[in-house]
Amino acid sequence: MCYRRAKEVLPDEIIELIQEYVQGEYLYIPIKEGKRVTWGTKNNTRNELEKRNHNIYKEYMVGVSKDQLAQKYFLSKKSIDRIILNIKSNC
Repeated sequence: MCYRRAKEVLPDEIIELIQEYVQGEYLYIPIKEGKRVTWGTKNNTRNELEKRNHNIYKEYMVGVSKDQLAQKYFLSKKSIDRIILNIKSNC
C-alpha cells in the first residue's frame, strides 16, 4: 500500500477539518463497502499462485519429491505439504 499527500487529492477545507483530529500522522481511509476486491485480484497474484500450486501438485504426482519441490519453488517443505493437501482436498 502506498500513501498519497492529502494536498494532492483533497480540498483545503477537508484538510483543515481532518487537522482538527489528526496532524502529521498517517491516516488509513478504508475502501467503501461494496468496492472491495479480494486479495490478489487487482494485480493477478492470486491467479499466479494458483497456477504455481497446481504445477507443484502435478510435479508431485509424477514423482518429484517434496524436498525437490521446496528447493525449486523456494518454499518450506511444510508449505509444499500444505499446497498438496489443499489441492487433494479440493479434487
